[in-house]
Order: sequence, then structure tokens, then C-alpha cells
Amino acid sequence: MAAHRKPRQRLLGGGRARTAATAVLAGAAAATTLDGTGHAEPRLTPEQVRAKVGELYQEAEAAAEKYNGAKEQAEAAEQRLESLQDRAARKEDRLDSARQALGSAAAAQYRSGGLDPALHLALATDPDRYLEGAEFVERAGSRQAAAVARVREQLREIEQLRGAARIELAALKSRQAELKRHRATVTDKLGTARRLLSRLTPEERAPLADGTGHATRTSPDVREATAASGPVRAPNSRAAAAVSYAYRKLGSPYVWGATGPDAFDCSGLVQAAYRSAGVSLPRTSYAQIGAGRRVSRSQLLPGDLVFFYSGVSHVGLYVGNGRMIHAPNPSAPVRVAPISEMPFAGATRVV
Repeated sequence: MAAHRKPRQRLLGGGRARTAATAVLAGAAAATTLDGTGHAEPRLTPEQVRAKVGELYQEAEAAAEKYNGAKEQAEAAEQRLESLQDRAARKEDRLDSARQALGSAAAAQYRSGGLDPALHLALATDPDRYLEGAEFVERAGSRQAAAVARVREQLREIEQLRGAARIELAALKSRQAELKRHRATVTDKLGTARRLLSRLTPEERAPLADGTGHATRTSPDVREATAASGPVRAPNSRAAAAVSYAYRKLGSPYVWGATGPDAFDCSGLVQAAYRSAGVSLPRTSYAQIGAGRRVSRSQLLPGDLVFFYSGVSHVGLYVGNGRMIHAPNPSAPVRVAPISEMPFAGATRVV
């Protein structure tokens, strides 16, 4: 009997242990449920949330600029591929015609029986006419040889075009994969930012509307402040036209990847502004900084492009008096802002 009681005691002990463990897990689950998340997350102050959202917006914009660049390259690769395919198709049409001509010549030669020229001369009722005909056949043979050579050359050209098209297709697929990665990064960053913002009240989110995330930098009416300090003339008509376009777009929403006319991202706004002035600029901020002559911060004039952050991931259009017009981020529309609100990386004068 004692031998049977020992296992029961062990089982009882194991059951108690399991009961205790279950209670601990249940308590942890209850605590997690009360917190509202499936994992422990630090409770951030409104200022910390705004700072984190600002960081996420910056990271998203950097990824968006890479997306814009990859998209531009993919479109260029697609155009080159279409051009190569068109050229190959045209050459294949000409090759088909040349092959048909060679086929007709070969059939005619076969029908002639390929008799020895001496027999043709012996059997000819008019030897003089035959000799004239023999000379024609010899010339025709030379032309046929040249036609064969042309066909061979066309085949080589078509194969070269097909090889180039295969390279472009591989480049296009690579760019499309890159687009997918950058799009996923942007979507993830913006989604995280939205979830963080949902924790804040409208009053706590208000400072983000200045594009910086810091309440101390919020300006109630930056256009009034700019006007009060006096207008600054653009150095030429094209720069003036670009600035005028940017002013007309104040209040337009920020949409990453957008180039207008009703929504913009940062480089899209700058590109559209100068496009309205008849000046073509690259699509991305990191390409736009190389599109003109670099100028120092102290030399800035209206119409200059101003760039921010170490990766040159943000750009605005300088309008004078230390201010720019830019598309900040999804929480703020196109607006006038001081260039001092972000880390200055450089400036370019394109006209």
C-alpha cells in the first residue's frame, strides 16, 4: 500500500506545481490584456511619442526617396526594353523578307536543273543571247551571296538586341523588387507612426502639424511672418516662377510618391515647381542636390533648393528671409517654414 501512496504524492505535487504555474500565466495574460497589447511596450509621454513619430516620418521619407529613385530607374529600364524590342521586331520583319527572297532564288535555281554552262551553250539556239544570259546569272549569283551575307548580319544584330533586352529585363526586375522593398518600408514606418499618434489627444498631436514635432517651433501664421520681414526678389524669372508655383500649392496634402498637381512629397513639390518654370529636375532629393551649382547657406536666394539631414532625404524651396516652402510629412500639408527647423545639409542653385 505504501508503494502505491508514493506515486500519488508525486502526482499531487506535480498537480500543485502545474496549478501554480497556470495561475502565474493567467496573471501575466490578464496583465497583458489590461495593458491592451500582446507584448510589453513602454509608456511614452506625448513629447516622446511626437519625437518618435518625427523620427519615423524621417525614416519613411528616406525610404520614399529611394522608392522614387528606383521607380525612375525602373521606368527608364522599361522604356529601353520596349525600344530594344521594337528595334528587334523591325529587324525580324526585314529578315523575313530577305529570307523569302533567298527562298525564291533557291527554288528558281533548283528548277533550272543546274546544267553545265558548256551544255547550255551547245544546246542554245542563240549562243550570243545565252552568253549575255550567263553573264546575268553570274551577276545574280554575286547579288545572292551579298543577300546571304546581309541575312547573316541581320541575325547577328537581332541576337545582340535580344541580349541587350535580356539585360534590361533583368535590371527592370531588380528595380521592381527594390520598389517592393522600399514600399514595404514606407508603409511599415507610416503605419507605426499612425499607431503611436492614436495614443495622443488632438491637442497633443497639434505640434506635429508644423512638420517638426516640437511645440516650441510652431508658428501660427508663417506667411504673415514672412511678409512682415519684407519680400526678397528671385534672381531670375524662372526662379520666380518656381517660387510662385510653390506659394500657390500651400495647404496641399503630403502624399509620398506624389508630384502634383494636388498632392506632393518633398522632392515632388520641388520638381513640379521648376517644371512649371520650364526647368527639368531629377525626381529625388539626393539627385536634385547635384542638379545645379552648390551655394552656401549665407548665399541663399529665392528659388534655391535647400536640403536637410545627412542622407539628403528632405528638400525644400527657399523663398527668402531664412524660410522655405516644403512638403513636410503626412501630418502636415505644404507650408512655409524656417530652414532652421531641420539639420541643414546643403543648397543648390539650378537657374
